[in-house]
Amino acid sequence: MTAERCREWRESLGAYALGQLGGDERAALEAHLEGCPECRAELESLAGVARLMPLADPERFGSAPSPPPPLLGDRIAATIAAERRAEDRRQKQRRRRFGFAWAGAAAAMATAAVLAVLVLADGGSSGGAPERQVAFRSLPAGMRIDAMLEPRSYGTQIEVYVSGVRSGTLCRVFLRNGAGRRVSAGSFRYRWGEGSEAVLTSALDLSNTAAVGIRVGSRTFEAGV
Repeated sequence: MTAERCREWRESLGAYALGQLGGDERAALEAHLEGCPECRAELESLAGVARLMPLADPERFGSAPSPPPPLLGDRIAATIAAERRAEDRRQKQRRRRFGFAWAGAAAAMATAAVLAVLVLADGGSSGGAPERQVAFRSLPAGMRIDAMLEPRSYGTQIEVYVSGVRSGTLCRVFLRNGAGRRVSAGSFRYRWGEGSEAVLTSALDLSNTAAVGIRVGSRTFEAGV
């Protein structure tokens, strides 16, 4: 169940908890609740509040709050629009950074050759391996994982981009050497939105790295380097 779809159902959970949902809407929501543990958990948290509401004494309520200042709605809308524009710019930058539109194998080999020359000219301080971009294949529908690996004097820096994952999911990143040994690179939690990007490090040199992997929740995905 997508987060967007659940948001529509959750707007009706309060009315359902108070017994104010109509017959057809109630039946549809109950059908959704049977297959959605997240919505059931939220309904349980609302049920306690709903049971206490009849005990509230209206005579003890304070006066109604003063109306909001003029043009507050316009200012909120402008702020949201500015945030969306900023997020669009960030997403475009990520797509450009993690784009994999190389023109065939020849172009990829030429790029790798240029990077190798640059590393050698720098004295080989990063282990003699050029940075590498990795796209994970055979992922579940809607999920995307990309990674960029860059050699460093202490090992390897890993920039990971993830999208299409449930918000709050723990993501553990690791590198695997040619002998099959995994070397941890740390972890991060995916947050809801267009995508999440994390910068991690591993002690394994990029020149000795055979694959990069990420454990998303209970599933593990690997891509050769």
